Amino acid sequence: MPPTARSRHSTRALMSREARIERAFRGLTLGSAVTVLVLLSGIIATLVHGSWPALSAFKLQFLTTEIWNPVTEKFGALAPLYGTVVTATIAMLIAIPLAFGIAIFLTETCPRWLRGPISTGIELLAAVPSIVYGIWGLFVLAPLLQRHVQPWLIDVAAPIPGIRMLFSGPPYGIGVLTAGLVLAIMVLPFITSVMREVFRMTPIALKEAAYGVGATQWEVVWDVVVPASRVGIVGGVMLGLGRALGETMAVTFVIGNAHRISSSLLAPGTTISAAIANEFTEAVGDLYTSSLISLGLLLFVITFVVIAAARLLLLRLELRTGRMQ
Repeated sequence: MPPTARSRHSTRALMSREARIERAFRGLTLGSAVTVLVLLSGIIATLVHGSWPALSAFKLQFLTTEIWNPVTEKFGALAPLYGTVVTATIAMLIAIPLAFGIAIFLTETCPRWLRGPISTGIELLAAVPSIVYGIWGLFVLAPLLQRHVQPWLIDVAAPIPGIRMLFSGPPYGIGVLTAGLVLAIMVLPFITSVMREVFRMTPIALKEAAYGVGATQWEVVWDVVVPASRVGIVGGVMLGLGRALGETMAVTFVIGNAHRISSSLLAPGTTISAAIANEFTEAVGDLYTSSLISLGLLLFVITFVVIAAARLLLLRLELRTGRMQ
């Protein structure tokens, strides 16, 4: 075969092999995406099928009823729903400001020799198993709150009409507030890590230009770093919120596992995930099991709504940024 023909043949063979590899790559990526959708559809179908007896029996009362009585087979999801929302709210109110401050410190003002140990400590917090957080919360944090913090909160809040109801009753140690504090510690490293990375991605030229026109460090952070990192900040917050909503073992240890709603944050309560973990193995009867599966479906819907809201917020931020540019 002449050299020119041999070269053309080799080129065609190489192009054919690359085309096969490209088709295989596209098929693999498409199959991966379809697999995710199939798994998600299967989970939704399983939850809906398993929860249908309870939903058809209680209808809308399942969401508006507080009572949870396996003996009389009367079940309502209001108390676990309330506990899930309140504990996640407490966690985010504590974790977001702390994560923002830590991320700003690490990226803007922290000495280089201290940056490594703090970053490593944050990553280690993320690696601690949730059951360890639960044990620590039960045997260390709860007694500390019961002896020192909760009595002080009760005394301080007693004269304030709007706050008194939130910190009333005996100091149990365990309860909704304790669960919120444990969740705040658990979600803190996730939010901090995301914020730290997006803050580090802020173009140096923008910050140097702001300093060049006389901006202070706070003005650079608030007017340059934060606007350039809004999408990442929202993503980190939503990642932490998703972890807080679905956490099970740590919350089960410290929340008290009481199916009731109390205006006091010091009182025991329960969450959706804690209720499922505590009672699923003891569920006797189709209606009892279906009610627990309905709680799982409710948690899935809440998580989906949170993710959808985050996507809409990110889209609005991107559109606003595009118009500003």
